[in-house]
Amino acid sequence: MSIGNSPNSPEEDRPSAGPDRPSVGRALQQARISAGLTVEEVSTATRVRIPIVHAIEQDDFSRCGGDVYARGHIRTLARAVSLDPQPLIARYDADHGGRPSPTVAAPLFEAERIRPEPRRPNWTAAMVAAIVAVVGFAGFTFFSSGGKREAAPVATDTAKADKPGPAASTIRPRAPQPKPVPSDGAIAGLPKDKVTIKVTAKDGQSWISAKDANGKLLQDGLLKQGESKTFTDNKRIDLVVGNAGAVQLYVNGKEVKKVGDEGSVERLSYTPGDPQAG
Repeated sequence: MSIGNSPNSPEEDRPSAGPDRPSVGRALQQARISAGLTVEEVSTATRVRIPIVHAIEQDDFSRCGGDVYARGHIRTLARAVSLDPQPLIARYDADHGGRPSPTVAAPLFEAERIRPEPRRPNWTAAMVAAIVAVVGFAGFTFFSSGGKREAAPVATDTAKADKPGPAASTIRPRAPQPKPVPSDGAIAGLPKDKVTIKVTAKDGQSWISAKDANGKLLQDGLLKQGESKTFTDNKRIDLVVGNAGAVQLYVNGKEVKKVGDEGSVERLSYTPGDPQAG
């Protein structure tokens, strides 16, 4: 496929910000042509579909799905053709009414991300409290019975230890039963010889693309806020996540704490042994 004035780079009917200041789409197209890349090669490298690349180079951002995705695509395409994405994003914001003010969702998400692990039950403190309760009840029973002397030999007479009286059976604490160690149910229920990924659009909608180890497409589309998708394969799952900052990701039952930033497009790959760290 030729590069120059080809169908991938029309020169007529193009919006422009001025003779010395090309538009966002024009700047991306010129950088692509200078790098000697075709639209198909840029699409393969960035996972941005060919029709969307064509539309962006024509300064048509209606196919991006909103300002957040448009900024993410601009950032990804700019990096692919060795451009600094920040001036292009600032130019896009200036041409489309400016970037919206940040909401309180960011600190809420940060608080969620650094949430400490739940504390384990303190079984030692529970046993001490139980023993204190038993001894207190035994003392109350002894004094309420008038302090009868025949109750004392029952507790100390070894000859009658095999037939304890009511007071002795009350004082003697039961041996503590071993408590099961809490386990991570999400991990225990997953097969260890497979990779399992769960993606949830927690803080906003996200575009998701997932392929198995053989290149079979498992998912390619928009994930609305609150929706989840789960993918499983024997060897590997390749994942492309749009608006990565809004996504909650679990790999083999473990949460990936940092997926990406708001509006960023992240390409991830996981196997049955991942993640090595949360």
